[in-house]
Amino acid sequence: MSPAAMAPPPVLERCEQLLLRWRGQLALSARERSSLGPELAAFDRQLARLRSRELRLAVLGRVGVGKSSLLNALLGEPRFATDLAHGSTREQQRQPWPEAMAGPLQVQLVDTPGIDEVAAAVRHRLAARVALGADLVLMVLDGDLSRVEAEAVQQLLSSGKPLLLVVNRLDAWPEGERQALLASIRRRLPAGARELELVAVAAAPRAGVLRPDGRVRSEPQPPQVEPLRQRLNGLLQAHGELLLALNALAAGDRFNQRLSHWRLQQHRRQAQTLIGRFAALKATGVAANPLILLDLAAGLALDTALVLKLCELYGLQLSGPQARALLSRLSGHSALLGGAQLALQLLLGAVRNVLLLAAPATAGLSLAPAAPVALAQAALAIQTTRRTGRLAAAALLKGAQRGRARPGALLRRLGRHDPQARQWLEQWQQEGREPVSASLLP
Repeated sequence: MSPAAMAPPPVLERCEQLLLRWRGQLALSARERSSLGPELAAFDRQLARLRSRELRLAVLGRVGVGKSSLLNALLGEPRFATDLAHGSTREQQRQPWPEAMAGPLQVQLVDTPGIDEVAAAVRHRLAARVALGADLVLMVLDGDLSRVEAEAVQQLLSSGKPLLLVVNRLDAWPEGERQALLASIRRRLPAGARELELVAVAAAPRAGVLRPDGRVRSEPQPPQVEPLRQRLNGLLQAHGELLLALNALAAGDRFNQRLSHWRLQQHRRQAQTLIGRFAALKATGVAANPLILLDLAAGLALDTALVLKLCELYGLQLSGPQARALLSRLSGHSALLGGAQLALQLLLGAVRNVLLLAAPATAGLSLAPAAPVALAQAALAIQTTRRTGRLAAAALLKGAQRGRARPGALLRRLGRHDPQARQWLEQWQQEGREPVSASLLP
């Protein structure tokens, strides 16, 4: 077999294969399909774009910063509506960008409404949705960074969105003040964004022209966007497929998290009942059984069965050895479930056995304190079982996000093996972006 035939498929093909396989294995109930319909449809649209190799480049920014003018300058013709009153973009607009791309990628330029318009909540949400579905976002500024723009930059970075900062209308700033402006913008950026690239352009420059009649009039000049055009061409040629793959994986991961949280929420009450039954079983066994080692073995068996039942309840797959391994990890993270439980059970069991052995010599009087000791053991068993159930539910949710074939795990693997992907994902704190709420746990 030739080396080419043995080589792994490119990142885009590999990502497509894994996501399609994961999508096909999603076992969703009718109720889940109904409740999560919009989220599932959003992921399916992203998956369709991945299969058709359609990359979306969106502009985002305040109203009137020249987003539409910038896209027109890149296109070389006025395809997006603009006006002097600003805020002319009322809904999403898309146009193909006929730049020569390496491979089968098709690039769509996407215009969005302003993010700061008063009484324009619908347009704000639309802009956020479009940015979420974009593979690369150009954040357009026309002066120093405002609070609204800084928050938008932070939100985009926190969502793992690859981002370029474009400073438009540079022609409006005197030559001597331009570097000071760029330096001020960089100082005002969130801490994690100060290494972002700043590209300065003038999408629709104007200059005063002396007319034959002696009057001076402002007239449009040729766009000055060549630095941005070259940067985008280089970026898309080198990393366009990676951008498309990252966004598809992120969309799958968002749906996977939403599904896991929905299942936790829906099954919380059933999980509470299940944990209560297992707690009662363990408490009864511990209180009635005089053998300490048998108590511990039975407790481990019940905890393993509880984890397996929780897996079945949440629609997750876990084998018996995997359940025991999960319990081992939980014990390592919880003193109550680990050393403290063992020490207390041994101590209480030893006290109870001494009292039982002393019963003949004390004419049964030593049995009186044995009942409270047994009750203490039962209470400890109930508490540890409930703690096991809560920790197991949280661990199962994390495992649902981190399984080897799941989008979140594929994102992390891609970040480990691709320096550019790792750079884009640095701001995406995988463990902290959507923590498990205590209200969802049983």
